[in-house]
Amino acid sequence: MTVAAAPATESKQLTASNFPARAARWMRSAELTAANSEADERLVSKEGESREVLAQQTRRRLREEIGFIGNAQFADAKYAVSVFVEGLELPPRQTQLGIAALRKSGVDLPIHLGRLCEAPLLTPEQERMLFQRMNFLLFQASLHRQVLNADRPSRKRLELIERLVALAEWHRDRIVESNLRLVFSVVKKFVNENNSFDDLLSDGIVALIRAVEKFDFDRGFRFSTYATQVLRRNSYRTVVTNQQDRQKVVGGLQDMDIEISDEDKASAISEKRWHELRSRLALMLNELDRREKLIVRARFALGSHRKVHTLQALADRLGISKERVRQLERRAMDKLRDMAGEIHIPELESVYATAEA
Repeated sequence: MTVAAAPATESKQLTASNFPARAARWMRSAELTAANSEADERLVSKEGESREVLAQQTRRRLREEIGFIGNAQFADAKYAVSVFVEGLELPPRQTQLGIAALRKSGVDLPIHLGRLCEAPLLTPEQERMLFQRMNFLLFQASLHRQVLNADRPSRKRLELIERLVALAEWHRDRIVESNLRLVFSVVKKFVNENNSFDDLLSDGIVALIRAVEKFDFDRGFRFSTYATQVLRRNSYRTVVTNQQDRQKVVGGLQDMDIEISDEDKASAISEKRWHELRSRLALMLNELDRREKLIVRARFALGSHRKVHTLQALADRLGISKERVRQLERRAMDKLRDMAGEIHIPELESVYATAEA
């Protein structure tokens, strides 16, 4: 089918009906119909793009690695056809599965979250086929990426790579959605007053996606076995990191002479208050100059600093005297106290010593 060139001000859909010439026949397989249909909605033809724009897109694509789990069979020319011969036959989504997942979570969650869990579990064979196809498609995209040349940009090859990646992502998403109930069951065990189910669920879904991308389907064991361990480690790490960050902030406030009363301590480290306080402190720190900001963060192990730095260590790093570091620290603390006094939330509306020793 011939498609007329679109005006320069409009974008044209890149559909399976106008595949790039380099696309192999297996990409039109009936087994890829659903994936191609979804890709049709996402991809836009590059026809009409200038050479300069295509060169920029080529350079960007060359900077982005296409990761996949390799397999010796992928290089076989006949392998592509065999991969898409057998029917995947994924079952339809089931509303009752989502409702059941919400009930089992033990947490009062909005009903729309149940839609995340409506995909039935995969059979071992369906799981193997999805991983096999996803990685094979990414392998193909990587092969075409290797021959890209920014000096001689190819519109058709760029379009082909984008379609291969989109097809791979369709298969990845089918694996992810069929394992979302696993995320619910794991993260609910780590929920407490300082770690909400929503936050742990969001982190868990990201961890699940990474697990799908790193799983080697050819080792012979089920993905859920691997994913469960990944999700547990990720949730544990999230809880520990949040606790450490809270301790740093609370300790930093105390060192800044910002009082936290016993009756306010619970709210000071609650989830809502923690996020509010952290955002306030980030804004306050941004008002300091470069050296003051570095000194405060290093002295109280905030941000990327994982340990408290001594005055001498900072003096050596900044190339100034130890006494000058102390002066800069004091100046920064005075600025933070002044700013904290203007912020009307209980944790920062504290009583300051009006007389310096």
